[in-house]
Amino acid sequence: MDIKIRKAAPLQTKTACLVIGVYEKGLSDPLLKELDQKLGGLLHQSQRNDEFTGKSGEKILFQPAGHLPLERVLLIGLGAKAESSLEKIRQAAGSAMQQVIEKKLEQAAFKLPLDAQDNELTAQIQATAEGILLASYRYDRFLGEKAKKSRKLPKEITLLIDNASEKQACELALATAQKICQAVILARDLVNAPGNIKSPTYLAEQAQVAANESSLKCKILGQKELAKEGLGALLGVAQGSAREPHLIILEHNGGSKDEAPVALVGKGVTFDSGGISLKPGEKMDEMKMDMAGGAAVIGTMLAAALLELPINLIGIVPTVENMPSATAYRPGDILTSLSGQTIEVLNTDAEGRLILADALTYVKRYEPKLVVDLATMTGASIIALGHQATAILGNDQKLVQSLLNAGEESGERLWQLPLWDDYDQQIKSDVADVKNTGGRAAGTITAAAFLKKFAGDFRWAHLDIAGTAWRDQNQPYIPKGGTGVGVRLLVAFLQKLAERSN
Repeated sequence: MDIKIRKAAPLQTKTACLVIGVYEKGLSDPLLKELDQKLGGLLHQSQRNDEFTGKSGEKILFQPAGHLPLERVLLIGLGAKAESSLEKIRQAAGSAMQQVIEKKLEQAAFKLPLDAQDNELTAQIQATAEGILLASYRYDRFLGEKAKKSRKLPKEITLLIDNASEKQACELALATAQKICQAVILARDLVNAPGNIKSPTYLAEQAQVAANESSLKCKILGQKELAKEGLGALLGVAQGSAREPHLIILEHNGGSKDEAPVALVGKGVTFDSGGISLKPGEKMDEMKMDMAGGAAVIGTMLAAALLELPINLIGIVPTVENMPSATAYRPGDILTSLSGQTIEVLNTDAEGRLILADALTYVKRYEPKLVVDLATMTGASIIALGHQATAILGNDQKLVQSLLNAGEESGERLWQLPLWDDYDQQIKSDVADVKNTGGRAAGTITAAAFLKKFAGDFRWAHLDIAGTAWRDQNQPYIPKGGTGVGVRLLVAFLQKLAERSN
């Protein structure tokens, strides 16, 4: 699918479908007035009949029947202009793209929104392109050829602008969107891959492929190296599976040599049965997505390399499979972590925090300026926030606020939960330094309190993406399955961080 920028009058564009973004009660725009005239008043009639008023998510399709060089006009609601945002543009573009695909159209032209200001245009072009590209995604690796061919993407998408002088800046914004979406699609593919394919070794191999296709450096530690280093918590989780665990280390050196790196750490449990503390059978198939934090880190590292971000980054992904077997770790076991702290295991299904504990300790050798970890950590975060927001906790409010801001910008919203010292009492063990679960109460918070003990003195934030990494229903630009959450959020955060540093 080819996407290009073109300076052209929308109603004079020859295309199978012209997509126009319309603000609520915004039909007085000159272009829409002209369109309404060509359509014989159908546009205002649809408004009077409450068929289309421009509310966010509303759509209406017209066929000009020879009155215009275009075959169809699809109007997509952007909501109230006073509440406009890049996310609403992204969603509108995605929703429109779904309809273009559904109708198997060869081409389409987008004008979202109509009245973009010069200082907003490039951001809006990027948001439009992201919505289009991400709505086009499907995981079809295992579908037959007939099923693959039944869903046809358009060959050409045109993003329309008013002034030729803006074309170069808009093409740069489009290129940025394409690179970011390439990384999101990698993350989605990794999450959607089935457990029989997606071993820890497979995940490590895919990280190496991403490095080979970019400027990233990749290092993989296997079981022998992990044992030699002393990652006892990670190895404890892995011992129930016949598949070898790994620690994936990715480096992006975009900053000066003496600049301390930002570290990203992602949970990489390629399949989580719960271990001896076995999960219920219902929806256990979805536990192939328990490495979504690791996928987000790999995707973000790829995006940083493709975008040539002027910042130093370290990406760490501890990856294991959590299975029940004769060799599996048990409730009541005590593991010795890389930090030397001992951990009483009360529930083998609280395994993500164990592998992250060792990864957070390992990353200290890089002396990072700050650390962000991502994990499909707790079902409690879904109870608290549903699937609309990721929980964020941390030991540095400035870092947390920067991530919250990036969440608003990217549309991958975060909500902060407290991390008071009071919660430490719930994970206090009588027989070890800490226990791996504090019970049902405040489960998301006590998981973060556990990680805080291994985050040390560096600036650290924890993102619990359990509710946002997977969707059971299609969204405007997020199809069912793995969402790739975290990549666009972290890219937005890192771009701002790089701007402040330079």
